[in-house]
Parts: sequence; C-alpha cells; structure tokens
Amino acid sequence: MEKIISVKTNNHAEIVDITSEIEHWVHETGIQDGILVVSSLHTTAGVTVNENADPDVKTDILMRLEEIFPWKHPKDRHMEGNTAAHLKAVTVGHQQSLIISAGKLLLGTWQGIYFCEFDGPRNRRCHLKLLEG
Repeated sequence: MEKIISVKTNNHAEIVDITSEIEHWVHETGIQDGILVVSSLHTTAGVTVNENADPDVKTDILMRLEEIFPWKHPKDRHMEGNTAAHLKAVTVGHQQSLIISAGKLLLGTWQGIYFCEFDGPRNRRCHLKLLEG
C-alpha cells in the first residue's frame, strides 16, 4: 500500500510534525504488522524521527544545522545558491523505516516523525510505503 502526503512549509527552514497524519493512515489500512517507509521526494528536504515533547528540540536542530552549513558560503558553486539545503538533507537523510506492531507505529514515548524543510517555503510531498508482514 502506498500514499503520498502533501506538506506545505511556510519558512525557509522548518521541521513539520507529520506523525498524526501517518498514524491515521496506518490505522485506516488495517495492517497489523509490517514496515512503513517514509520518504521525502526532494533533494533539499529530509525525514527524521526525533523528540516530539519539547518544541525547542526542533529549533535547536535547525540552529545547529545552520551553524554547520550556513546558507551563504564563499566556496559554494551550485548555481541555484542552495548548497546548504542539499547538505542538510544529506545529513538528515531522505527516508525513515518504521515498524508497525499490533496495528500501530512502534515509536518511543517521546518520538515523532518529522518532515524537514531546508529550502522553503514550498509545497512538498512525502511518499509512504507500507509492507505487510
């Protein structure tokens, strides 16, 4: 089973919690056990699993990535001027694999699934693929 979800970002760099939308879809499928792959379909955005209790975690992640990969660097050659976004996406990664057990995503108490925008604002897509078994 597959689904594409839309993610609208409003800022240049932003981390969007997509957990509830994914959990809802997993529940709708009725699949009890399997693997869910969540994949960003973009070269300047990523997907991660991280803490969803304290919103400062998202702020800190974006701040530290910006420190490591500043938007403007004198040696960047990519003509679009978004080399930093590509580097951040490579660092975060474009997909996550998650276990489904007893009909639910197997996430830790404080974990959530996040779409990470590094070159927004944009309308983005996330591909979900459910493998039963």
